[in-house]
Amino acid sequence: MTLDEVFQELRSIVVEHAPRLDLVSQTEGSLYLNTRHVMSNNKPLYFGGVEIRKKYVSYYLMPVYVYPELLDDISPELRQRMQGKSCFNFSASDPVMFAELRQLTRKGVAKYESAGYM
Repeated sequence: MTLDEVFQELRSIVVEHAPRLDLVSQTEGSLYLNTRHVMSNNKPLYFGGVEIRKKYVSYYLMPVYVYPELLDDISPELRQRMQGKSCFNFSASDPVMFAELRQLTRKGVAKYESAGYM
């Protein structure tokens, strides 16, 4: 499986929520989305995105940075894929991890909604 195929699978997770978000940028190998909530610095709150890197694809999910308790129940396998506080890296398709990431993204959306960010 190519990184582009991994990108397309991960992109499909975040795109589920795109109608309620603002597109920041989209290229062949990246997609970034903001909420419509404007923070005190007059910038929109980042939601997440997907980007093809040199040897892996990064999936960014800002709600887990804002609400770290979202990570309390993730599997050790998904936690191993974390880089930093809100980034998950994949070099191959992993249906089990992608399903868990889809659920985590939905929980992040729910948290943002309850805070009035979406």
